[in-house]
Amino acid sequence: MADISPDQDLDLSFLYEIADGSDDFIVDSIGMFLEQSPELLKTIGNAITAQDWPLAAQAAHKLKPNLGFFGMPISQATIQEVELACKAGGQNPAEIGQKFNQVNTIVSANLITLKQIKEEKEANL
Repeated sequence: MADISPDQDLDLSFLYEIADGSDDFIVDSIGMFLEQSPELLKTIGNAITAQDWPLAAQAAHKLKPNLGFFGMPISQATIQEVELACKAGGQNPAEIGQKFNQVNTIVSANLITLKQIKEEKEANL
């Protein structure tokens, strides 16, 4: 299985570089991402729906570095746009929702890929 998938905005080369050969580190890191990201995505989505811009901005801010760590620069840049738009008071809710949906779709697909990678690494431990 390829560990780099540009179609999904996913490049794990940084993770592998800092893991320095430790599959335990990779498994643990992916495990934390799999645990935290769905919760953050849900919080952002619910906050956007409720037009709770401070909460949406806060959750987007928490998600942003994780996306960078897991080599998702497109999603990271887009969630930053969501964060900044929410911090500015959510003047264009439709655009914010559309950008969030793009990130949610890509990250949700990546969660499936990351789960598979994690399972493959765990099987080899």
